[in-house]
Amino acid sequence: MADSRPIPRVKICGITSLEDAMVAIGAGADALGFVFYEKSPRYVSVEEAKAIVAQLPPFVERVGLFVDKTPMEVDLACAESGMSLAQIHFEVDESYLHALHTKALPVVRAKAPEDVMNFAGRYRLVDAYCESYGGAGKRLNLEWFKGVDCSKIILAGGLTPENVTETLSYGFYGVDVSSGVEFAKGKKDRTKVETFIRRAKGDACAH
Repeated sequence: MADSRPIPRVKICGITSLEDAMVAIGAGADALGFVFYEKSPRYVSVEEAKAIVAQLPPFVERVGLFVDKTPMEVDLACAESGMSLAQIHFEVDESYLHALHTKALPVVRAKAPEDVMNFAGRYRLVDAYCESYGGAGKRLNLEWFKGVDCSKIILAGGLTPENVTETLSYGFYGVDVSSGVEFAKGKKDRTKVETFIRRAKGDACAH
């Protein structure tokens, strides 16, 4: 019997080079993430991201990750770099999201099970809470998502090619990975990227 669950979208975050971007796209990534947070080891400048985006093929979502920036700063950076979506990776409210001209993806940094319902009704990224922002590799407890409508949730935090298949039964809209497919911070491993995407999209027979 065919599986009727939708195929999750996959975002490869922390792209720092055209080479890594093309590896991700070639492997079937639906979205690429660019980190505009200066304290991250995966930080890229607006100019660097623009140079990469200019050479990308069509039909790939470009997501800019922002921490502690005003709506105006986010909009300006997205417009200059060619981002199609702004990932707001810090605590904001609806008024902040409405002030953006760029389409926004709020991030829930979950500390407790009830947190996964923040921004319910919106597409949102749910990550494990940690003091630093992004790429910490800390996993969320999947038990928190039992009985939850995950069709608008993108799961992040500690995902790897080895554990991503554990998420398939929950019906997440998508999954987001950064450190789990790297050989060094900001440097993607081709085999890990390819295996992660294949398994995330439901092919558990990866070799």
